[in-house]
Amino acid sequence: MSIIKTLREAQGLTQVQLADRLSTSQPQIRRLEAGERRLTKEWAEKLAPHLGTTAAELMFGDPIPAATTAPSVPPAAIRVSSPVTSDNSGYLTAPANARLGDTLVDLQSKIPVYGQAVGGVDGEFVMNGDRLDDVFSPPSLSSVVGAYAVFVSGESMEPRYFDGEIVYVNPAKRVRRGDFVVAQIQSDEHAPRLAYVKRFVRWNSSELVLAQYNPIRELCFEADQVVSVHLAVMGGAV
Repeated sequence: MSIIKTLREAQGLTQVQLADRLSTSQPQIRRLEAGERRLTKEWAEKLAPHLGTTAAELMFGDPIPAATTAPSVPPAAIRVSSPVTSDNSGYLTAPANARLGDTLVDLQSKIPVYGQAVGGVDGEFVMNGDRLDDVFSPPSLSSVVGAYAVFVSGESMEPRYFDGEIVYVNPAKRVRRGDFVVAQIQSDEHAPRLAYVKRFVRWNSSELVLAQYNPIRELCFEADQVVSVHLAVMGGAV
């Protein structure tokens, strides 16, 4: 049985009650318990206070004791054609074939997350510039000006994207047919901007066409309603 489910039931909580406490959806809790969604550090830290445990125990279980003694069997002698040296045990050792490089830069940079807890029929959500959160930027986006992320609303793109997942967006990269995108649509100047996480089909002078998976259908928008179409570069649970 899943440790999350075990601890949830021990606290007397249903999946719906736990989801409400975390401001997420019941399907997201179900997927975490079933192992369909990877338990990340962020999710573990959110869950732990409500399950009476710690994030470390959720992710790793009981700590593994460190080894107290060194292996008693020395490494086997090897025959190599490259230069060799002798260690203190008298065995021949080959030089290292790799080494740790310099520390990667910009791993601590953050990007804003936009979205809504509840989306529309086709998973659309209002994108008015209000930040819901900030998350660490993937290395591929650390130097991209204007990079951002959105929360997926609804189930319209399952099984590619699930409700509650995060999608990272590169607004500077060209979009091609078949790419997954975040498209912003505004029906008129007084209407709110709506964002759609869909698959790109085509965009010409008359229309933008996007595809969704659940149910399978195409969404068409007039070209003058399109605010932007940005490339979705990766996604996952948070």
